[in-house]
Amino acid sequence: MDITKVPNERKLELCRTYFRAGFAFLPFAWAINVVWFFNEAFNKPPYEEQKQIRRYVLFSALGAAVWLVVLIAWITIFQTYRAQWGEVADRMSFIIPLGKP
Repeated sequence: MDITKVPNERKLELCRTYFRAGFAFLPFAWAINVVWFFNEAFNKPPYEEQKQIRRYVLFSALGAAVWLVVLIAWITIFQTYRAQWGEVADRMSFIIPLGKP
């Protein structure tokens, strides 16, 4: 998406929308928000809406990073202890790997 042609008010509205969408357990929306608006928030000459966009970008980056850490921790724990958890882990799995009982 090319946001260079969009007015500043619309940029702020779009950035705010993606930030709020991240709270619906959509951390990918936060990541997109950071990628799309990073340049607007930190590298463009100052304008009125930039301060708010910068805040949304920073909080989106923080939210996406927290989700990434939580997801990596869960994957690591689940893969490490899946065999020990028995039937509970089998019910959580879509594919039951062959190997350890």
